[in-house]
Amino acid sequence: MSISDLLHYLRIGGFTLAFLLLASVVAMGVAIERLIALWGVSERSRALGDTVHKHLLRGDITAARTASERSDAAVADIFIAGFDRFERTRGTCDGVDSAVERERAQLGLRLRRNLWLLATIGSLTPFVGLFGTVAGIMRSFKDLGLDVSAGGTGGTGAVMTGISEALVATAVGILVAVQAMAFYNYFQARLSRVLVELRLMGDEFVELLRERPVNPATTPASTAAAPGAVEARPQPEA
Repeated sequence: MSISDLLHYLRIGGFTLAFLLLASVVAMGVAIERLIALWGVSERSRALGDTVHKHLLRGDITAARTASERSDAAVADIFIAGFDRFERTRGTCDGVDSAVERERAQLGLRLRRNLWLLATIGSLTPFVGLFGTVAGIMRSFKDLGLDVSAGGTGGTGAVMTGISEALVATAVGILVAVQAMAFYNYFQARLSRVLVELRLMGDEFVELLRERPVNPATTPASTAAAPGAVEARPQPEA
């Protein structure tokens, strides 16, 4: 199909075909934006999760929090929310799992941003294309009636040409819907896997935070050896 044919169908389709083409561009733009936003989400989150878990296994909460604050991984916000709650409860871990789950839910909403546009385009564009086809067929039969009223033969050639041109709107609408729904289903499947991984990392984070080993700096032995402590000396025998 040449450029002149495309311009011809665009002129015939009018507003309907222009709307469908705009919807196709929007769907492609949303898909590209989500691809960039989700690029490497799982890999970066797993790398940070391994680092934080190693620090927690050693009982080094400060190093684990520092690694989370310096990372741009998606799971970093979940870890930081857990550390904030842990500090507010003075190390009792009360409500840490709730804080982690709330942050994970908010992160899921951010990762699903703009996907509603793909679902809307996929569900509406077939009906918009059908509307354009119906309007084109009505226009073709109107032209046929005017031709007969003017003394013409009422041949079907012009009508068939108009109907074939009108069907282009339905075809374009279906193609745009297929494009949008293909992207939508892909992102839904990918986000489902990513959110499951984030949930597992969050649950493991809470478990390690609760079962962390006691830091030697806070043990009674180290406290006794702290500056200012009085060392017991043996008393001389009488």
